[in-house]
Amino acid sequence: MLAPEQTWWKPMGRLEKTWLTVALVWCIFLTIMMPLWYFMGKQNVPTETYRTTPQDYAAKVNEFVATYQVGEENGVPIVAPPPGSDVYLRASTWQWYPILQLEKGKEYRLHVSSMDYNHGFSLQPVNINLQVVPGYDYVATITPTTTGEFTIVCNEYCFLGHHTMIGKIIVK
Repeated sequence: MLAPEQTWWKPMGRLEKTWLTVALVWCIFLTIMMPLWYFMGKQNVPTETYRTTPQDYAAKVNEFVATYQVGEENGVPIVAPPPGSDVYLRASTWQWYPILQLEKGKEYRLHVSSMDYNHGFSLQPVNINLQVVPGYDYVATITPTTTGEFTIVCNEYCFLGHHTMIGKIIVK
């Protein structure tokens, strides 16, 4: 066997040094931008989280629906709570319940919890993403800024009917 040369590596060439410098500058830039995006970007939803049980949360959702129901769409109640109130949304096997009807420019406390599996709350096309876990009441303070119908998609695989788990928020 032959031993490797004394200097088995070669010094970096100009092109390799350039790309290494670009990568280092990019890493430093992203490291600086992450806290700036977090604190100044305003894209992160302020949150509170509380422990709950699926039974307790389901009772709150049912009471919420009974109090503020204004209609129905495909068997799912449409609920129009007053501005400034607590709004409850339930994720359960392949369904978001109920349909929420909110007012533009008004603040609400949106409560979201799951009855069974982990689900993902993805509000489209706004791109708000929340992880929804059974046993936790996840609260986000929201203020709708645009009127229209917004789709809620589950973006966390929740078994066979996952692709059918679509809900709605109507902003007037």
